[in-house]
Amino acid sequence: MTKNTVNEKERMVITRVFDAPRELVWKAWTDPKYVMQWWGPKGFSCPACEIDFRVGGKFRFCMRMPDGQEGWNGGEYHEIVLHEKIVYSMYFSDPQGNKIEPEELGIEPESIDGAYDMAIFEDLGNGQTKLTLIGNEPMESAKESGQFEGWVETLDKIAAVVAELAQAK
Repeated sequence: MTKNTVNEKERMVITRVFDAPRELVWKAWTDPKYVMQWWGPKGFSCPACEIDFRVGGKFRFCMRMPDGQEGWNGGEYHEIVLHEKIVYSMYFSDPQGNKIEPEELGIEPESIDGAYDMAIFEDLGNGQTKLTLIGNEPMESAKESGQFEGWVETLDKIAAVVAELAQAK
């Protein structure tokens, strides 16, 4: 059973319940080998992923669109509570991970000043995990830009990776 729910407060909030233990959902979210299988919406691939998973560590992901164009995201981890919470900043970047302002890409900036992205992993018991994704932009903007829908599709891909990990266990 997987289910998406939305909290309509100012920030984008998406929750998803996975039929897998929290450690497996955490592993799928933090291990580059698995992130490359799910980063990006349906039809997108991730040909490059580097993660220095520690507070102050950086990450860099490439998202290849169905037409072959590539977009890069970089970011930094600000707080990590093992198997519970990850607080991070994410931004558009060049292939080397250098920050690019959204306007340079013709994209309207959406982020809320001082707000970080957050992933919260909650053990629901019975082998289920609730993932709450809190974005750094208003829900309305995320829906208008397609970011909300993109994350829902990305969570579908994470669910497939987590299901494979659970079967292999």
